[in-house]
Amino acid sequence: MSDQLRNRVMLAVALLLAAVYLFPLYWMYITALKTGSSMFATPPKFLPSEPQWGIYAFVWESRNMGRYLWNSLVIALGAVSLIAVLGVGCAYVLARYRNAWVDIGLFLILMLQVLPASLMVTPIFVGFSQFGLLDTPRFAVILAIAAKSMPFFVVLVRATFMSVPMELEEAALVDGNSRIGAFFNIVLPLARNGILVSAILIFMQAFGEFVYSKSMIQAVELQPASVGLNSFMGPNTNEWNNIMAYATIYVTPVLAAFVLLQRRIVSGLTSGALK
Repeated sequence: MSDQLRNRVMLAVALLLAAVYLFPLYWMYITALKTGSSMFATPPKFLPSEPQWGIYAFVWESRNMGRYLWNSLVIALGAVSLIAVLGVGCAYVLARYRNAWVDIGLFLILMLQVLPASLMVTPIFVGFSQFGLLDTPRFAVILAIAAKSMPFFVVLVRATFMSVPMELEEAALVDGNSRIGAFFNIVLPLARNGILVSAILIFMQAFGEFVYSKSMIQAVELQPASVGLNSFMGPNTNEWNNIMAYATIYVTPVLAAFVLLQRRIVSGLTSGALK
């Protein structure tokens, strides 16, 4: 098989996989615009004959989506800020200093990454309740998300720090910088791309977090958009167009951010590949 034919086959396979992956997203968008009868038409319609554009305004106002999205934004930004402040230093230590204790710490961090949120939510809920943190439920959710996502952030940022040559730090130390000064003046600016990308990925995860928010936040006015979407669900619900309209408003900003930042995300994820 020639290289040109192989490339065409690989492109066709990639397009097919992309179509399969994106079809549920496409179906969500068009279902939101369908009427109640056209949603259950047989055979299904792949384009709405009478788009119901007013459904977005109706769902936004009736479900008070502005409040839900604001809560999601507060939780996501709080989690990212906490993870960035604590995780950058941890990742730097794991990248630069290698001994038995550091290796043990890295192993424990990787073990925390494999624990699902559904497994961690019960002990975290009990512990937060005993410490009184559930009196500030959004802060409790931020702490829980930080505990779950910190390993992912540390592993990615550690690879970024490992891609920064140690010779640059040694030169800075020779020039009179302290270890902290070399970190802030030399290493951190060179690693900012990987740190930013890791923070973006954590933000996307935290913006859609559901398990901790559903368990810890009982007040409706403090719940994020993921819990608000769950409020549609019930034994007799059939508001599928409203559900899809809500999901569209919720998902579109994250998709837009991902599309706009995809090149930076890819470059950040591969910044430590040579190490």
